[in-house]
Amino acid sequence: MTDKQKVKILKELEDDEKYYGAFGRQYLSNSDIRALLNDPLNFKKPIVGNPNLVKGGYFHTLVLEPDKLEQYKIIEAGSRNTKAYKELSGGEMCLLQKEADELQVLRDKLMANDVCRELIQDIDVEYEVPGLIELGGEMWKLKADIKNNTEKLVIDLKTTSNIDKFAYSAKEYNYDSQAYIYSSYFNMDMIFIVVDKISGKIGIFDCSSSFLERGKEKVEKAVDQYRLFYKNNDFDPAQYLVTKTL
Repeated sequence: MTDKQKVKILKELEDDEKYYGAFGRQYLSNSDIRALLNDPLNFKKPIVGNPNLVKGGYFHTLVLEPDKLEQYKIIEAGSRNTKAYKELSGGEMCLLQKEADELQVLRDKLMANDVCRELIQDIDVEYEVPGLIELGGEMWKLKADIKNNTEKLVIDLKTTSNIDKFAYSAKEYNYDSQAYIYSSYFNMDMIFIVVDKISGKIGIFDCSSSFLERGKEKVEKAVDQYRLFYKNNDFDPAQYLVTKTL
């Protein structure tokens, strides 16, 4: 791939519709790690509407790009099971008004913290920065929430239901492989700014060498699975089975 071709692809990946749509799906991403490691047969299957994804996207937009909030449909309803929600949503996964209000409170708490606000709103920062990197012989796409050029940091915003167990969540949700991919591309350290949805506590988590090494191992295993299931014409997926000792 030439530098000119890469620049063109990165420009396309700036657009969220292309990043998450058919154009972006030609590349691997950290969100593919879970399926490739745990359920390779269902890799790339469409994800059914998930309220947590909608809430996560809304929170990111609140903090980083509030001018784009109009893209979210917010419904005044007690739950998604009510008649009012079903009629107004039109079958889409929408945000409840009470959820939007709760996320606004979290955003305000986050931005009231001087350290976090300065990291997020520094003089020389970029938001939603796309990337494309070859790892293990495959092309991986990525999009950083925040690239702080002053501090030489890549920053990702996360919400959690228990910040005291975030280290476990980081392993469970493959934030280790995310950190490895992102730090490899940007050649910067990566940190996670985390807000507890229940308590409102805020934390900043950096990445140890062992955390990044574990992420690298996940990427390597995911590439192996991807090649076995989707690039090896001699492999019969029907013969795939899980074997474990209890």
